[in-house]
Amino acid sequence: MDRFADLERVQTLILQRIEKLELSLLLPQELDVKGGSDVGRNVLTTEEFLSGILRSQGVSDFCFKRVPKDYYDWSLDSRKDVLDASSVDHLCKSIVMVNTQASASVTDCSDHNNSKYYVVVVQYTARLNAENIKNFLYTLNNGKIAKKKFNMRLAPEKESLELTGFEHNGVTCIGMKTDIP
Repeated sequence: MDRFADLERVQTLILQRIEKLELSLLLPQELDVKGGSDVGRNVLTTEEFLSGILRSQGVSDFCFKRVPKDYYDWSLDSRKDVLDASSVDHLCKSIVMVNTQASASVTDCSDHNNSKYYVVVVQYTARLNAENIKNFLYTLNNGKIAKKKFNMRLAPEKESLELTGFEHNGVTCIGMKTDIP
């Protein structure tokens, strides 16, 4: 009886390793999150998709929590409680920003130092400071690009969705369609 339990355990581990390998070989755009209509594609829930990416990168300690639709109407303390966060200062959001003053030749994210788009992670308790982002990008480029060539604004929802594959209030830095710096 113990031999069967050992065999089952080994088989489960092998299947998990195969799944991890498959997910690490697929690019995000090759995967479809449940709800898509492309026949023959790998269809995963958002949680399965993100879990596969995290596991393939060696991250094993994570969890996902679904929240009610009115979550963003709640107080920060209520949000902290439902997410089991240590404090409201641990609550963050990912925001896709667009550089509206980028030169005409900068149209995508191929140059991480001088990209059309950036993802910024901001604490709920902090204010987004576009001037700080501009200064960071100026410094990142060793002053070779004039500060006036950086004007960061919130990307329109449609652009954010196209770039990340995630709906409004669901953007995460993990598993985006585009490699946005």
